[in-house]
Amino acid sequence: MTGGRRLALLAVAIAGVLVLAVVVLSTLGGPGRRIETGVVVNVEATGLTAVHGFSIRTADGRTVDFKIGTLENEMAFTPSHLSTHMVTLAPIRVTYVDDGTSKIAVRLEDAP
Repeated sequence: MTGGRRLALLAVAIAGVLVLAVVVLSTLGGPGRRIETGVVVNVEATGLTAVHGFSIRTADGRTVDFKIGTLENEMAFTPSHLSTHMVTLAPIRVTYVDDGTSKIAVRLEDAP
């Protein structure tokens, strides 16, 4: 095998690994990000616009607690909207990062 052919095969292999990494990261919600879906069962707030955290119950029965971080889509899904989801039992999808002590929500949206 010539050096040029080896280099071409290596380039194809690297491209394949990069495509696989992009697929995996998009499935997980991005670097260091995870996704949970469930029904809102608790909202921690000191007022309508001062939501500090919330909990969801997943389809498999787990209760997952989140703190509110800087939301990348706060204009589309305000933290105060969590109370509406708690009353209507409409599920939400939470994208979050785990800082080792807490799950920090960075994106909230209606579950598909």
